[in-house]
Amino acid sequence: MKYKLADDIAVLHFDDGKVNAVGHDFIDAMNEGLDRAEAEAKAVVIRGREGLFSGGFDLSEFKKGPEAALALAGRGLHLLTRIYGHPQPVVAACTGHAIAMGAFILLASDTRIGIEGDFRTTLPETAIGMNFHPVLFELVASRLSKRHETRALIQANIYDPAGAIAAGFLDEIVIDEALDARVMSAAQQLAQLPTEVYGKNKRDCRAASLQRMQDSLE
Repeated sequence: MKYKLADDIAVLHFDDGKVNAVGHDFIDAMNEGLDRAEAEAKAVVIRGREGLFSGGFDLSEFKKGPEAALALAGRGLHLLTRIYGHPQPVVAACTGHAIAMGAFILLASDTRIGIEGDFRTTLPETAIGMNFHPVLFELVASRLSKRHETRALIQANIYDPAGAIAAGFLDEIVIDEALDARVMSAAQQLAQLPTEVYGKNKRDCRAASLQRMQDSLE
């Protein structure tokens, strides 16, 4: 991860040269970036690599056995809960494909801006034989359109960028060349809002969901 502070905006730019897999290093970097943002910024941008926001969990970690898989999954669920309840505005710059955990990071973020192109957003868990944790159900119920819950969650539908807006994964899409400027503009606008009030209203609005998420993790 590259961390940059610009005009009170903390930019967390992830690029592992591959698929931006959510492994322990990714989670450590994200938590470190969110810590720094709380201390010195007024809004957060989470940005992926060119053509790919995130391909989901690091499956090589899952292949180490049930204990390793549960450890990573648990940390990932805690991270989603943290992003969802983060006291500052969180803007996701979706630079391409958002698969599984990548799509859930979009759902946990406040404002989601993607790019036009041949990109996929999907929750493939049913297709690959995995069950959903209650934290994930809460994010889906909170952010996805009710009309798309069955298609997205149960039927593992694959969405193009326009479809991802209709479903609720994204709020808007722009051409690739305009993404960074649009994301920074959105973050700067949100950063003008009183930070303490923003954080309190977010957490109050999401209190029931956050409590159920935290209870399920315990």
